[in-house]
Amino acid sequence: MQPFDVNLELLKQFEHELDPRHPEKNTVPTKVLGYGEISTVLEMGTGTDKEYAYKRMSMFKTEREVESYEALHNEYIQLLEERIGIKIAQSVIVHLIDETKGKTVVYIVQEKLPVEGIMNKVLHQIPAKDVKKLVVAVLKEAAKVYNFNEQHRGTLELAIDGQISNWAILNYDPQNMDMSDPIELAYFDTSTPFLRRDGVEQLDPELFLRSAPSFLTWILKLFFLDDVMNRYYDFRKVAVDIIANFYKEQLPELVPDLIETVNEFFTVQISGGVMEPLTVKEINAYYREDAWIWRLYLIFRRVDRSLHRLLGKDYPYILPGRIKR
Repeated sequence: MQPFDVNLELLKQFEHELDPRHPEKNTVPTKVLGYGEISTVLEMGTGTDKEYAYKRMSMFKTEREVESYEALHNEYIQLLEERIGIKIAQSVIVHLIDETKGKTVVYIVQEKLPVEGIMNKVLHQIPAKDVKKLVVAVLKEAAKVYNFNEQHRGTLELAIDGQISNWAILNYDPQNMDMSDPIELAYFDTSTPFLRRDGVEQLDPELFLRSAPSFLTWILKLFFLDDVMNRYYDFRKVAVDIIANFYKEQLPELVPDLIETVNEFFTVQISGGVMEPLTVKEINAYYREDAWIWRLYLIFRRVDRSLHRLLGKDYPYILPGRIKR
């Protein structure tokens, strides 16, 4: 991978002026491209600086934590690309230390893939039969991880969040709303490098908890952390999540046919065991619960932000506005 020419002065200026409630109100031209549970994806600057997506992660406390995370992130990408065969958007990690605020901010600087090829954008432009083709293409990529894990069970296992919005179609023609066969995909959600060695998760779960309000930490540890850390190692749960996200994309009418597509894929493509078929009832229940949890979680994070402000404390996280579900 060629090194990126990252403009560190641009990032330092952005951080120095950042108001997390209004990240766009900065002398550095800024646009929010998307939100994750632990990161915010930004476009920044002008000219060549705009060619990158900047994933901002502000939950690190020490340089040692950053170094450990960077080593894991690099190993995760290398394994996905070289041993599993998934194309990954090129990226590099940089970090900034703000000694006055006592924090370290990490940026995953990633090549910006053409927005017209981001899969959840494409879904709204193509006929249902082509959506099925896309879902099968994603399942085939996810199955590569599943098959690798089956062969290396207990020694080396990886996981990915396979939902549609984490993939880009590299051979999509937006003018004709067409893509060539085979569909060429690139995965770009590498901020949570799930990797188990000898059955032990290498990604520090505490990193997930730091962005949560302190008054919720014990609840998350008790009821949700194990599920979050384990669900993406389970291929069936990954498939459930992929289909459930069609509700978030406001395409519920596609769900029944896509469930049939997934179940057929399980029957024909999966070796090493039989997958229990998905059902509409299961997908509906999963999505309702997931949407409720994240809606409530975001409310509590906003409360936490207000409490920080009232107490005169720095709140380093950029939160999304209202999310349509």
